[in-house]
Amino acid sequence: MRKWLPLTAVCLGAFMLLVDVTIVTVALPDMSADMDTGFAGLQWVMDVYALALAALLLGAGSLADRIGRRRVYLGGLGLFAAASLACGLATGPAELIAFRALQGIGGAAMFATTMALLSGAYQGRDRGVAFGVWGAVNGAAAAAGPIVGGLLTEQFGWRWIFFINLPLCALAVWVTLKAVAESRDPHAKGLDLPGMTTFTAGAAAVTYAMIRVGENGWSSPATLVLLALGAAAFGAFVLVELRSSRPMLDLSLFRSRTFVAVMAAGLLLSGAAFSYLMYVSLWLQSAEGMSPVGAGLVLVPLSAAAFLVSAVAGRLLHGAPARLTIGGGLLLIGVGALLQGWMLDAGDGWSALVPGLLITGAGVGTATPALAATAMGAVAPARAGMAGGALNTARQLGTALGIAVLGAVFHAGLRSGLGEAGHGLSEPLASGGAGQLLAAAPAGAAHETLAGLVDAAFASGLRETFLASGVMGLAGALAVFLLIRRPAAVPPSAGTVPPARTAGAPAPAPRQ
Repeated sequence: MRKWLPLTAVCLGAFMLLVDVTIVTVALPDMSADMDTGFAGLQWVMDVYALALAALLLGAGSLADRIGRRRVYLGGLGLFAAASLACGLATGPAELIAFRALQGIGGAAMFATTMALLSGAYQGRDRGVAFGVWGAVNGAAAAAGPIVGGLLTEQFGWRWIFFINLPLCALAVWVTLKAVAESRDPHAKGLDLPGMTTFTAGAAAVTYAMIRVGENGWSSPATLVLLALGAAAFGAFVLVELRSSRPMLDLSLFRSRTFVAVMAAGLLLSGAAFSYLMYVSLWLQSAEGMSPVGAGLVLVPLSAAAFLVSAVAGRLLHGAPARLTIGGGLLLIGVGALLQGWMLDAGDGWSALVPGLLITGAGVGTATPALAATAMGAVAPARAGMAGGALNTARQLGTALGIAVLGAVFHAGLRSGLGEAGHGLSEPLASGGAGQLLAAAPAGAAHETLAGLVDAAFASGLRETFLASGVMGLAGALAVFLLIRRPAAVPPSAGTVPPARTAGAPAPAPRQ
């Protein structure tokens, strides 16, 4: 059993960093009540973690190749643990958001090194087993996040969703020191700091602009300035990468239509399938009165369907055209989101979402297995690691931008549903205050009127959100069908990870 200790160390880290993408979802109403956090603050608590992962994955992989993968992994574990402790002790939303960003930096260091550590620790059949277990742990993390978060929040308080990471990090550090050997790339080049800086600035500015839209509107000076800054930063990133002798991302990869399609698919899949779940959780707990555990259980059909369909699709659709598996999966994701919007009316409960969640999960499970293999198969073998890292970056960026964009849509839908009669209630409802508003209302006709207004507002906000998610899913499917014209099969090596670069991890199993 000693030979599986490196796998244990890597899986502990992967489980923690992926659980922390979703574990916060069901704790948001309690965070809002405890810290008096507004809607934008709640968005940032979710967004800044995914944003840090997206911005630093490729850079962390390059650093690990150069100074040592075990060293960077251990550094990531240490930073993740310290940031988790700080998140649990935070006294205000600004502190919590800052420490969540540090968590994301630690998570990027861990995520960027896991596959390279497994590649170095195992060979032959053992490597296949290790990668299979790693993929199963990723899927379990996506499904477990809302449940674990709900249990901890309900029994011990929301701060324990962060404190629980401390013993797990300590165990992962101990096993890593005991069983994982150091490795590095003797041919690794230096870091692309200008590329990392401009990409991070662009992603942060655009995300912040989308979050401000909910408060200020699309035409406000603040929104327009932030969007302009984001566009300028991304333009600078392109110039830097074109001129750099050691680019973080080789832009010549985008000469491949298939690679462009896969990047678009990864971005839109995460945005369409998972980004609306925080708004669903706010509705379930604040307006429907469900417990954190109950809200977490409502979200399980999506993760469970994705996990089961992914396992089945990996066998039954092996060798099927990538345009069918990826495009068809995105089509299902879009249909699932639209079905949720169509079935949800004012006064409906959580059961109206289940059919759409199952279809969306089936779409995620159909598309995900082929994404990484197709991305790496669309480029030269020497660039396979960079292609895999770019896909992971696209998926995390899709989550961050999706939360921001759908937040603006959700907030606008709330205001529309409230109408003139509920002017001024949109912010309390968006930040999880429906329960307090209803509890404070006097019994009788006034309470019934307010309850009807709250139901109408959330139905309107969520319908608009599901519509936007559905459009994203269908747009992704259209991009895949148009760009991947040649019905090439997924490479036979699908699921095999080249050990050439640290950042070449395939896209993880579905995460919310």
